[in-house]
Amino acid sequence: MLRRTTVAAAALLAAGALLLSACSGGSAPDASPTAVTPDPDAVVNVRLVSEPSNLDIRETAGAALDQILIDNVYQGLVSRTPDQKIEPELASDYRVSPDGLTYTFTLRDGVTFHDGSPLTVDDVVWSLEQVKSTASYSDSDRLARVQSIVANGKDVVLTLSQPDSSLLWNLTGRAGLVLKKDDTTDRKTKANGTGPYKLTSWKQGDSITFDRNDAYWGDKAKVKEVVFSYIPDNQAALNGALAHELDVVTGFDANLKDQVEANGDFTLVLGKSTDKGTLAMNSTKAPLSDKRVRQAIRQAIDHDAIVKALGAGQTLYGPIPELDPGYADLSSTAPFDPAAAKKLLADAGVKDLTLTLTIPSFYGTTVSQILVSNFNDVGITLKVKAVEFPTWLNDVYINKNYDLSFVLHTEARDFENWANPNYYFTYNNPEVQKLYQQSLSATDEQTSADLLTQAAKIVADDQAADWLYNGASIVAVGTNVSGFPSVNVNERINLADLAKSKG
Repeated sequence: MLRRTTVAAAALLAAGALLLSACSGGSAPDASPTAVTPDPDAVVNVRLVSEPSNLDIRETAGAALDQILIDNVYQGLVSRTPDQKIEPELASDYRVSPDGLTYTFTLRDGVTFHDGSPLTVDDVVWSLEQVKSTASYSDSDRLARVQSIVANGKDVVLTLSQPDSSLLWNLTGRAGLVLKKDDTTDRKTKANGTGPYKLTSWKQGDSITFDRNDAYWGDKAKVKEVVFSYIPDNQAALNGALAHELDVVTGFDANLKDQVEANGDFTLVLGKSTDKGTLAMNSTKAPLSDKRVRQAIRQAIDHDAIVKALGAGQTLYGPIPELDPGYADLSSTAPFDPAAAKKLLADAGVKDLTLTLTIPSFYGTTVSQILVSNFNDVGITLKVKAVEFPTWLNDVYINKNYDLSFVLHTEARDFENWANPNYYFTYNNPEVQKLYQQSLSATDEQTSADLLTQAAKIVADDQAADWLYNGASIVAVGTNVSGFPSVNVNERINLADLAKSKG
């Protein structure tokens, strides 16, 4: 997504608060503390927070699609492991030329789509060309440096106009998904992929069901069926778990740990994530156009109190989380100091400031209540405007009509948003844009990461936004379940190793 769609994605998933082998097609770390003897006929019920508006992963915003469809239903030439490494998937191997301009992928044998059609190099070339040439497709811009895509026997060869250090990573996401050429499947309601699960049912407003793909090219799924139930309310999810209606609860509230673990049937598992609780500031309008005011806002915020109230996660003072390349501790750019915040506002000539925080209504009130209190302590009146998500998309994301806004950006490696002056963040710094482009053109990972570190420091020094916290992946897992991912669950849930015992 140019991460013009990422925001929607990120916001959709955070209301409550991811080593692949080339032959298996992917696996995930075990979030359950107890090994189980798999029941091949098991049904696993998983609670998710927010439902996608439709299933078209090519054109529809929302991490709710990436979270369940990528790896499980749709696949690409390469995939990413939970610890963010890139490995072959539909490609049996790949090669990158020393100059970084040619990528050669050898297509795996024996792969079929869920409708029984064999996967061919023509499907791969068509899929990538469609993404590159269709602006309305999510992530179409991610192939911008790809000059040509051609088949050569069993190989698919991508030739670039200039090096792109993010290309392989991009191919593990929407930009790299391989679909059947000229498929007539209605992608808004159905799916025809190559993954270990088939999408068999979508009961809108309720659930999505996957069945095991017994014709899968790699290791077969260990459970017969996975049902994703959409339950926004944490208490309702807790009740469902305690009533044995759910086997896994994602997006959980860490403060409910004792309750969910009380009868010994569940364990609360915390994992790292790239979730970034982002307080956007509209710097195109006064007084937020004044850096001193933005800095005052940041220094008024007690980040430790937010993390404590959420019960999980860690503080974050810049746009790059610890799991991503380019991370650095940027806490020095905005230390908690209400007295300094008051002085900055006075220096800016700002008195009796009232600001409106626009927030999707499914986030609850924990974060906003702390912000109201913190702002009040420095003389800022904060009005909280909770809106339905479509309204947030229209007003904030599309029209940039807001003072402050809060959503949780879940996607990994999304620094590009800060290098895009058209993004809803409203941040425009040519030096940051230059450094980001240089990071893309770097031909070694360390150089690319170092350039991102420099750019992120500028963004934080500019007080472009505040990063309230780096969220944790919070999952309550049944003790009879193993193989459920524990890292970056809001972004991806790879079910390849999911298993459930009998009884």
